[in-house]
Amino acid sequence: MNIKEVIVVEGKSDTIAIKRATGADTIESNGSAIDGAILQQIEHAQQTRGVIVFTDPDYPGRRIRAIIEERIPTVKHAFLEKKKTIAKNGKGLGIEHATDEDIRQAIAAVYTIEEQAIVEIPLVDLMDAKLVGHPESRRRRERLSELLQIGQVNGKGLKKRLEMFRITPEQLNKAIEEIDGEDDQHE
Repeated sequence: MNIKEVIVVEGKSDTIAIKRATGADTIESNGSAIDGAILQQIEHAQQTRGVIVFTDPDYPGRRIRAIIEERIPTVKHAFLEKKKTIAKNGKGLGIEHATDEDIRQAIAAVYTIEEQAIVEIPLVDLMDAKLVGHPESRRRRERLSELLQIGQVNGKGLKKRLEMFRITPEQLNKAIEEIDGEDDQHE
C-alpha cells in the first residue's frame, strides 16, 4: 500500500501498527495532550504531503480529531469501528489492536473532500430515516457509521459529519436501505 500522506496517530503503539500494516509515515499526537508544536508539524505535513487523521474511536480520539480539524480543516480522516479496535483480552481499545487488513481498509476508505462536490443533507431526511429523534436512532446511526466509514457520531453531529465527508444522497439512501433490510430480517 503506497500512501503519500502522513498519518496522525495518538502514540507509539499506533505508529507501530500503521508501519506494520502500510509502511506509512506518522506523526504522534501524544494523546489528547496535543500541543502547538505538534499542530505545526501537522500543518506542515498537510501543506507538503497531506494528512490523514487516524485516532482511536473513543472520546480522547474524537477530541484530538476536533482539535486538529479546527486548526487544519482540510485534513482527511480514517475511521475504524470500535469493535475492530478492542484488544484480544478485552482490556483496551485502540488502533494498535486492529488487524493489518482492517487498518488498510480504513485508510483505503478515506474521503478526499476536494474531489467531491459540496453536499447538503436536509435534517428532515435524517429524521425520516430514523437516524435522529427516534428510539432506534442510536443503533441505526452506529450501523450507518460502519457502512459509510465516517466514525461514530451522535444525532447532533450526524448532519455535519455526512456533509463534511460529502456523502451524497445516493450513498446515504443506499446505506439506509441496507439498514432497513437488516431490520426487516430481524423482525
